[in-house]
Amino acid sequence: MGRSIAMTMTGPQKRFFKLEAKYPAFVGGFGTGKTETLANCAVRDALASSAALIALYEPTYDLVRLILAPRIEEKLSALGIRYRYNKSDSAIYTSSPQCGDFVLRTLEQPARIVGYESYRAHVDELDTLKPDHAEAAWNKIIARNRQKPAGAVKPSNRVSVYTTPEGFRFVYRRWKQSPKPGYEMVQAATWSNPFLPDDYIDGLRASYPPQLIEAYIEGAFVNLTSGAVYPAFSRVLNHAAVVPQPREPLHVGMDFNVSNMAAVVFVVRDDRPYAVAELTGVRDTPAMAALLRERYRVAGFEHPITVYPDASGSSRRSVNAAVSDLVLLERAGFLVRAPASNPPVRDRVNAVNALVLNDRGERRWAVNVDACPRLTEALEQQVFDAHGAPDKAGGFDHVTDAAGYFLCGRWPIRRSTNTSGLAWQIGR
Repeated sequence: MGRSIAMTMTGPQKRFFKLEAKYPAFVGGFGTGKTETLANCAVRDALASSAALIALYEPTYDLVRLILAPRIEEKLSALGIRYRYNKSDSAIYTSSPQCGDFVLRTLEQPARIVGYESYRAHVDELDTLKPDHAEAAWNKIIARNRQKPAGAVKPSNRVSVYTTPEGFRFVYRRWKQSPKPGYEMVQAATWSNPFLPDDYIDGLRASYPPQLIEAYIEGAFVNLTSGAVYPAFSRVLNHAAVVPQPREPLHVGMDFNVSNMAAVVFVVRDDRPYAVAELTGVRDTPAMAALLRERYRVAGFEHPITVYPDASGSSRRSVNAAVSDLVLLERAGFLVRAPASNPPVRDRVNAVNALVLNDRGERRWAVNVDACPRLTEALEQQVFDAHGAPDKAGGFDHVTDAAGYFLCGRWPIRRSTNTSGLAWQIGR
């Protein structure tokens, strides 16, 4: 006898769970329970047959390891189903005559989606990929989705997608703009989930710029790329004639480029950043270090300096092939806070825009426009290119990148961890 599963769902989650389309998509804002819904649907599909193979996909291996696998393990444990997670195979094998197995894969290299046939497939955050990459992965996934497991009642293959809308990209084109037969979509807003903390949405509004709220709270497809990169910046409203005080700690965002390095100097007061100086067109890292020391390490005004550089500086070498740029900065007496890798460009841009103006109407980042003329010009004039990335041809990218490394490092955009919104009760 099969297992009965009682679930408490939000309205959009319930509508999605009942869809019988071949290619359903759950498109929702933060906190709508996308990954939780994925896990529930995946386990439901696995209970169709002990021979069923359920394929699960995340954009990266870290998401498989840190989010997806633990969520599936949690569901199986709640059902009392014994399982074994084989990390080398990236698979979860169950020991139940009523439940199939799971294969966990990434979307990083679509050419490697080979060697198995799945009964059902579930794809998380597909729209975070570039459109051509998403399409290549999608085509590989649906090609593998052809298993007909013995014992399944009316077996039908299905590939489901769960994603935040990321502008007019692959999911918009395939499910919204011109959907073919079998492509159906449920859109969910953050406020549709009554299980979220009371202050959750207010926290998002304080952390995101207005242009992202419609996408990340309402779950709507909106244009996230065209026009200005920093549309809300104002040389009047974001201006503050702040200068460093003697011995005040300085924070320096730094971008490495051959013969065209850039740095933006900040002070932080009451957890608010102020850009107080800029250095642009600098030849190399030793020259940049010398300029910083000359300006800010003079007698009576010795400033502690922390540098937030482009992560590429760990491997880049300006002068000596044996010494990286980050080591050169440390030898100059600066504290260096460099991430292992740079954040995604869109996350860095969003972090800056949230400080320029958030959805509450607060402008937390101020720029001394007289001391930072190049930065001010770049914030006003940089636009997105034809591929939806900040334009580099205009020459505005170096100084905004430098500022962004510090701002995103100190006040990052934090993509929400999913809140369940689903309570499971197990029966026999």
